[in-house]
Amino acid sequence: MHTDTHTSLLLHRGHSQEETPSLTELRQILWTNRKPVAPVNQVWANLYIGDESVARDKNTLSSLGVTHILNAAAGRHRINTGQQFYSDLEVEYHGVEAADHPEFNLRPFFSSAAQFIDSALKKNGKVFVHCAMGVSRSGALVLAYLVLCQGLSLAEAIIAVRLNRDIGPNSGFLEQLRQLELSLSPQSRQTTEEDHADTS
Repeated sequence: MHTDTHTSLLLHRGHSQEETPSLTELRQILWTNRKPVAPVNQVWANLYIGDESVARDKNTLSSLGVTHILNAAAGRHRINTGQQFYSDLEVEYHGVEAADHPEFNLRPFFSSAAQFIDSALKKNGKVFVHCAMGVSRSGALVLAYLVLCQGLSLAEAIIAVRLNRDIGPNSGFLEQLRQLELSLSPQSRQTTEEDHADTS
């Protein structure tokens, strides 16, 4: 089928000396063969993405065995849970006050979120990452974790997560993830800096 060749082509390219897939190509992987989004899905070993309803449902969190919660939509005017909210559960909480908005700069949070997930999983924890819908902000932070801590290319990370959940980081987040990947591959540094000199 067309998508499979497109996908394997992207994967193959990600490992060659060529550039990271373009925003359009990444969007294509995200938006092809979409499935309905469930309240929560396991997207990696012991790593779950879900929505606000699950974040507020302590019974579900307990039954999943969640030990760590990463709220990608924290803050007073968003999903104001916080460590206090979970005081009767044995969980560690990490909040990122992000707006689901292409202009919002999520990039400063990539590495702390990835470290939170990574250290939890290394302790055999179970991590629940959520925003409001479990699609854009939480999706972007999980992709950042897979790129930074699991060594996947961004295209591979998207494909891995999408096997179990439809995520859809907004175009701004997707571009920030591309920049993250580009900053990790030294051979592409020069060209990106020239390309993006005018967009900052």
